[in-house]
Amino acid sequence: MGSVPAASVPAGARVCAAAAVAAAGACLLSLPELRTPWWAVLLLAAVYAACGQAGRRAGLDAFYPVLLAAAFLLPPPAAALVAVPGTLLTPVGDPPRPLRRLWRAASLCLSVHATAWTYWVLGGRDAVVASDLPRALLAAAFAVPVFCLTAALLDGAMRMLADRVPARAAWRHRFVPSLPPMAVHGLAGVMMAVLWRSPHGPAAALLVLLPMYVTWWVFAQSDRERTAHRSTVRALVRAVDLKDGYTRGHSERVGQASVMIARELGMDDDRVEVIRFAGILHDVGKIGVPTRLLRKEGPLTPAERRAIELHPEYGHEMTRGIGFLEEARAAILHHHERLDGSGYPYGLSGCRIPECARVVAVADAFDAMTSTRSYRRARPVAAALEELARCAGTQFDPRMVTALTGALARHGWNPVVTSDEPAPAAAPPAAPSAVPSAAPAGGAPPAPPCRVPAATESAAESAAPSGDAAAAPPGPTAPAGGTAVAVGRAPAPGVRARGPGEGAAR
Repeated sequence: MGSVPAASVPAGARVCAAAAVAAAGACLLSLPELRTPWWAVLLLAAVYAACGQAGRRAGLDAFYPVLLAAAFLLPPPAAALVAVPGTLLTPVGDPPRPLRRLWRAASLCLSVHATAWTYWVLGGRDAVVASDLPRALLAAAFAVPVFCLTAALLDGAMRMLADRVPARAAWRHRFVPSLPPMAVHGLAGVMMAVLWRSPHGPAAALLVLLPMYVTWWVFAQSDRERTAHRSTVRALVRAVDLKDGYTRGHSERVGQASVMIARELGMDDDRVEVIRFAGILHDVGKIGVPTRLLRKEGPLTPAERRAIELHPEYGHEMTRGIGFLEEARAAILHHHERLDGSGYPYGLSGCRIPECARVVAVADAFDAMTSTRSYRRARPVAAALEELARCAGTQFDPRMVTALTGALARHGWNPVVTSDEPAPAAAPPAAPSAVPSAAPAGGAPPAPPCRVPAATESAAESAAPSGDAAAAPPGPTAPAGGTAVAVGRAPAPGVRARGPGEGAAR
């Protein structure tokens, strides 16, 4: 539901949470009429709560085998009750905390109830009582997907209403990826249920949890290693920001814009995370560029330009060997390629440029145009989007430009001044209706994502290593139309305007 105050939660999300709580309460209404061993309900609820507390210290979210064992052992209302105490006692980091606790408890209660009902309808409980393991496993093979489907539907609905995520993106990749881990949890739950009803009793059933806990502890250590990688990424970004002070914060904003594009394109969460890292680290190779070149006030010589244009290859090598950055490395290497093949370092064109690099290229140029630099002030969002649209099909992938335009129309963008100079008066944010389409100049429809049309007019200058879209492409002749970002705009007060050819590689 996002890290927002309770009053800021959308009305639709509140209604969804209230409906889930009411449905969970309806599931528990028949509890007084049940003939069930309440000691078993209390024991399983206590074990789930205790395992949840221990699991969170090991980096685990929930101890699903206990919930599934309850679904396989108890009537649906009693099984649903097992999830409630431990979930309500779970610490919640982000506000609104009471609403999050209630939503989490209600969604788990409904998921367990649906699972238990399916298991009982399929005769799984009779198989457990008879210690018929094959039949118990067969019923579980149908009941566990019901748990995943119910949880995915509830979670997707809340994401759509609370975070205003498009319906397709809210439910995409929710159900299928959850099946393999839940199948393992389901197997453990069946083993617990069969052992519970066997002569060995509940004590033997609880022993199943020990190897499961050890296994998940190992996975938690792996997750901590990934967290350490993220800390390394942040350290690298800080090093880049310290070396090139005029672009401080640029990397994080490019990462944010890249995520907006990726989500608009409907990429799954894992790929969105890779795109975020790619955006954050796209300029990490500047660490290998002499500081005097990055901070040089005058024009760059051809040799200096060539030295700075090596930064994508430096960044590519610096991130070698980090497994989760494998695709991000491609964006780091190719984010200065242009769709028409006139970019660097390898002059790739069209579909030969990796998709993640095409995402980062648009995000990089957008932030460069909407951020104040030492030689010019920031452009309004609408003007930056117009420039991106004009260059779609030659420099940028039109599909990425369209995605960014759509994301900004929904979520907006607040440009951050990255220069140490006094900030000029901020331009008012563009209204969604003023957001231009991503069609190339002349009113023609956008080109297909990976086709390079014949260039009939000059495209915007290639985004520079610092993300500067004002730079002209390398070469002795500047393109017709002059500098893309600075056209028709005077420098900010106290800010020096660059001469022709300056900033081409920065």
